Amino acid sequence: MNPRPETPLLDRIASPADLRRLDPSQLRQVADELRAETIDAVSVTGGHLGAGLGVVELTVALHHVFDTPADRLIWDVGHQAYPHKILTGRRSRIRTLRQGGGLSGFTKRAESEYDPFGAAHSSTSISAGLGMAVARDLAGGTNHVIAVIGDGAMSAGMAYEAMNNAGAAHSRLIVILNDNDMSIAPPVGGMSAYLARLASGKTYLKLRDFGKQLTAQLPKRLDSAITRAVEHARGYVTGGTLFEELGFYYVGPIDGHNLDHLLPVLRNVRDAEVGAPILVHVVTQKGKGYAPAEASADKYHGVVKFDVVTGKQAKAPTNAPAYTRVFAESLIREAEVDEKIVAITAAMPSGTGLDLFGAAFPRRTFDVGIAEQHAVTFAAGLAAEGFRPFCAIYSTFLQRGYDQVVHDVALQNLPVRFALDRAGLVGADGPTHAGAFDLAYLCCLPNMVVMAAADEAELCHMVRTAAAHDAGPIAFRYPRGEGIGVEMPARGEVLEIGRGRILREGREIALLSLGTRLQEALKAAEELEKLGLSTSVADARFAKPIDRALLRRLAEGHALLVTIEEGSVGGFGSQVLHALAEDGLLDGALKVRTMTLPDRYQDQDRPERMYAEAGLDARGIVATVLRALGSQAERAVRA
Repeated sequence: MNPRPETPLLDRIASPADLRRLDPSQLRQVADELRAETIDAVSVTGGHLGAGLGVVELTVALHHVFDTPADRLIWDVGHQAYPHKILTGRRSRIRTLRQGGGLSGFTKRAESEYDPFGAAHSSTSISAGLGMAVARDLAGGTNHVIAVIGDGAMSAGMAYEAMNNAGAAHSRLIVILNDNDMSIAPPVGGMSAYLARLASGKTYLKLRDFGKQLTAQLPKRLDSAITRAVEHARGYVTGGTLFEELGFYYVGPIDGHNLDHLLPVLRNVRDAEVGAPILVHVVTQKGKGYAPAEASADKYHGVVKFDVVTGKQAKAPTNAPAYTRVFAESLIREAEVDEKIVAITAAMPSGTGLDLFGAAFPRRTFDVGIAEQHAVTFAAGLAAEGFRPFCAIYSTFLQRGYDQVVHDVALQNLPVRFALDRAGLVGADGPTHAGAFDLAYLCCLPNMVVMAAADEAELCHMVRTAAAHDAGPIAFRYPRGEGIGVEMPARGEVLEIGRGRILREGREIALLSLGTRLQEALKAAEELEKLGLSTSVADARFAKPIDRALLRRLAEGHALLVTIEEGSVGGFGSQVLHALAEDGLLDGALKVRTMTLPDRYQDQDRPERMYAEAGLDARGIVATVLRALGSQAERAVRA
């Protein structure tokens, strides 16, 4: 075990108010200690590392210059915020990060007054910040609102929609663009810092406004031409033309790791008397200050527990492949025999396994950035031209492209294949990343086929089934983590659409599972047999269309039918109930129970604990059966 770092100055900071009492000359040491504490904490808990290390100096500078929490500080995306959590009274709990009952891995309103807005995905900060700024103006307030957007978040259209609105609204909003991959422009040393201080100062801003007032007295065409020429000339020097055109005062780029540059610029921005939003372009390095993370920023974006000295991550050995890898390798096999197969990801190539596909087929792999809406319609365009697109997006992130799924894919019956990773509960990432709703929001769509893999071999079959399905859109969902160790086929089989399977025959109880709760259903059946309750277990495979013949067989041959799914209310169980009602199978003595995720957001914990809390483990299934059968069965179990 590595010794805890010595942090004498950081030990004196219980809140940002303590930080503001320090002399600016002491902030460099605070930043160094904060970086060491962040590295040490994440080595214990795992989590997102690189992005947080890149904003250590920026975090210190923002809390030193601005009066948080009265001044609203919004982090986008929230995984940048570990240093922020340490400085805002949560240091004593930082080693509970992403653990059951511990701190969230993202900003969370219920956790601290210093988290004014929860953010766990991307590109929401400017919209939320503008809302807060307008609310402040309506209420006659004077506080500042600062939105820190970065780590790829500017690739999403929502950020530009918000900037377009903010530029027209003329509310005082400060946007910090954390450019951590130099995607727009690098800092250029002392001259860059000097120009940034000059451009953010009151004198320049007043002259700029005076110039606008002066040209406003000229004929409109000449005024517009002069203003546009000045702004474009300035943009060519500093890189700010796009932001200026959207109505922002642009400042930067500046070195986000140099406090001598950051502090004066942020003070100028804080004190600027302008009735318009300001954008400060800060260039940072992801993983800054920790050599393993600097050398491999992508690998250290999200980490498990690791050794601080060596950087080696302590991954537990496993005998079963990860579902994500099974998907990627299965897709590669299909693409080897079908040149029309292409793959699309929204800034998550490694998270979805498409980095492997991209290595094999670079010209057939498309990373569109954090732009799920565009990803879906881009896939629709490919499908319209006869290609077979696989759109690999986390279940929870596809929600951002739902309108496009409805109108651009399902309505036009285009054969887009949706590979939904992270279906069900995801453990440490918590409710923001849990794939709880895709069954409910996809099964209601005409033309849509929806599958759920019960194990890694089934996922292999579903990839091939999707590749072969040209009749319309099709989706298949699978969880995070490893499979169960079943024997894998050399290549998947094409499943018959809408056909499930029975794995165990019984006479009294029928357990109809969708997805990877199947193993828990089989365990529950064993327990029920010990209690004298003969139990069938079936794998639905398809949430839509439902296997009506299988459903009738289970309904007519058993006294109790229980559906089990890793999804919210309104999903597979609702589809089953509707089908039973349509076929008149609810008119007799059959009892039916639907088991879903609870109708609330579950906080992060180990997945097995979360499923137990949800009642979706073998014990919970048995309990549901016994409750449905009544008090006589419960008494028999206690005996």
